[in-house]
Amino acid sequence: MTDELLVVRCRLGEREAFAELVRTWHDPVWNYVRRMLGPSRADDVAQEVWVAVVRGLPRLKEPGRFAPWLFTIARRAVADRLREEYARPEIPAEEERASAGPGGPGDPGDPADALVDRADLLAGLSGLPVREREVLVLFYLQDLSLEDCAQVCAVPVGTVKSRLSRARRMLRDRLTERGYRR
Repeated sequence: MTDELLVVRCRLGEREAFAELVRTWHDPVWNYVRRMLGPSRADDVAQEVWVAVVRGLPRLKEPGRFAPWLFTIARRAVADRLREEYARPEIPAEEERASAGPGGPGDPGDPADALVDRADLLAGLSGLPVREREVLVLFYLQDLSLEDCAQVCAVPVGTVKSRLSRARRMLRDRLTERGYRR
């Protein structure tokens, strides 16, 4: 069933239609948030995204554009979380490592870090500036078109293209510095 039909059914009050939307889009939203903020904060922020979806679904003007609308909401939730964190006083690195515990960044139980190549890639990706990381995640990992990425980021398509180019170059340089070889 298409997202457009599911959105229309949701507007008519069908709970099963909303459950299907969540089943379809939960993992892509969670993965986007995880790649932008890290695994320790992904669950809370993804939950905030779905609350915003429930509230905003009746106002969605074009049901066929559900995916870019959803990622726009996710982007705002990520930006809000980053703003909150930047407003807090900085914690010294020693205290942060001591309080990380299981489930934090670098947790050996995280399946995303199981392979060395994947860990290098994730480390390189997480070290990129937010704008460049965001377009890489949306374009390559969420398979959004350039136009949809532009809509989510609220920038022209040309800006998305330049950010993608810069992000690929920066990621390649970071991985090369870390000794990663193809």
